[in-house]
Parts: sequence; C-alpha cells; structure tokens
Amino acid sequence: MKEVPREGRPARLRDRAGAPRAGVDAADLLRGRRLVDLTLTIAEDLPCWWPTHQPFQHKIWNWYVDASDGPLALRSRSGPYQTRWMAIDEHTGTHFDAPAHFIPREGSGLPNAGPAGEITGDRVPVEQLMGPARVIDCREVDRGAEPGISPAITADDVRRWEGRHGEIRRGEVVLFWTGWDRFYRPGPEGGPYVEDVLVRRAHPGWPAPDPDAVEHLIRRGVRCLGTDGPSMGAAHDGAPVHVLGLGRGMVFVEGLTGLEALPTSGAWFVFLPIKVRDSTGGTGRAIAVQ
Repeated sequence: MKEVPREGRPARLRDRAGAPRAGVDAADLLRGRRLVDLTLTIAEDLPCWWPTHQPFQHKIWNWYVDASDGPLALRSRSGPYQTRWMAIDEHTGTHFDAPAHFIPREGSGLPNAGPAGEITGDRVPVEQLMGPARVIDCREVDRGAEPGISPAITADDVRRWEGRHGEIRRGEVVLFWTGWDRFYRPGPEGGPYVEDVLVRRAHPGWPAPDPDAVEHLIRRGVRCLGTDGPSMGAAHDGAPVHVLGLGRGMVFVEGLTGLEALPTSGAWFVFLPIKVRDSTGGTGRAIAVQ
C-alpha cells in the first residue's frame, strides 16, 4: 500500500519498487533554515567572462510574434513563445574548475600531466561540490598591492584564522571572502572586477591563496575551495595554484557573491554546475543553507 503524503508536504523519495528511501524529505531538511543565493547574475553588460576568452552572448532566437524593436528585428520562427541562445565559455560567472582545466591526461606528454587529468567536469561527484562551509575573511589582506598584482592569502593567514575559529576539518568547504564582488557592476564601472586588472594593468588584483596556503588546506583534507574573486589563482600568475590544487584532485568554485551573509561556520554550501561531457568546469548555481 502506498504511503499517503502528509498534508502540505511532499512525499518522501521512493525507490523503483515503491519503498520509501532512507533519509528525510526536503521539508524536514529545510525547516527553520534560510537559503542564501551566492550566484552572480550573468549578462552581456556584466563582467562575467574572462577577458581573453569567449565573450558571453545571449540573443533572442524566437519571439512570440514577428516584431520590430528599433534596429532589432524579432521573429516568431516556430510559434508564439520566447527562447534565446547563448554563447558561453565554461568559466563564466559563478563557475567551477574541474582538474582537467589545468591538468592534461596522463601519458599525453604535456607538462603537468597526471591522473587528475581524467577528471573532467562531468566526472566530478556532486558531493565534492558541497559540504560544511568555513568562511575566511580576507578583505584586509595587503590592500597595498600594485596594479595587476594579487595580494597573497598565505598559509600563515589561514593558520591565524584557525587559531581564532578552530581548525579546518576534512570534508569542509573553505570559502575565501575577499569582497571582490563589489566590483561586479554593469558597463565601464565593472572594469576593476577583472578587465582593469588583467588587461589594462590599471587596478590591483583580487586576494588569492598562494601555493603554500593551498598545500596547507590539502593536508587538512579540503577538496573544494571557493572564492568571490574571479579566479582562485593570482592575477599576475594564476597557474601555480591551479596546477597544485587541481592536480591533487581539488575543485575550485570561483566568482561567488554575497559571502558576507554567511557565518564563519555553520552553513552548508552547495554548488550544482551544468553537466557537459569532457568539460573543464562549468557555470552553475551556488547556494548556502543556514
């Protein structure tokens, strides 16, 4: 006999035989909790793509009716509905880096090749992209950096934070709160987010962990790192951190926003990316439950 759902609540998940699965339903899990959206909005006028990569494009393909909106001609090619197409780099907006982003496959003969090169975006287990969040406040890290240079978040910085807030534990997700998302603005005002740093070399870079800090977190058992900067790597030399962390099976979630809404510890972080075969990562939705 089938279980009757409780009034106003979804039924528990069932297996193929119809038996209730172990665990709790979503209403139980989220009762009394708050969901925090940590995801950047992407748009053509926002600095959501890496300046040397494919620009983000979002265009109307089918409109409800044939129409003309100034220079833009809209067409109802196949019916009275709206749909749009996108041209999007894998590393656009809030996104993650899979190991294959910087690590070639073993036996390829390429520099830094190794077993982690087999781990493309679609092969990263979703459980690696979630866990108890530890939010490290890095907003005051060396504000005197030169244009084009990222100030370093060092292993000593992390250890001092641990001295105040407790040691980071295996399986936790470490999020670097730099406040860099304050530069994520439309048009020319968004230049300092990445364009003025990377291309024009007219603005200091975002705080980024150095290799020793990443090595320290690897030893702690951290497998997922996040940042509200556009990259986990330094603006002036992003490769070493990527090669070290991704080469050891870590994943990075970059381009977060709103980390000020989270406590130092106690929230549960989740990132769910688009799943594309053989990808080097992908854009997605990041949330926290607290």
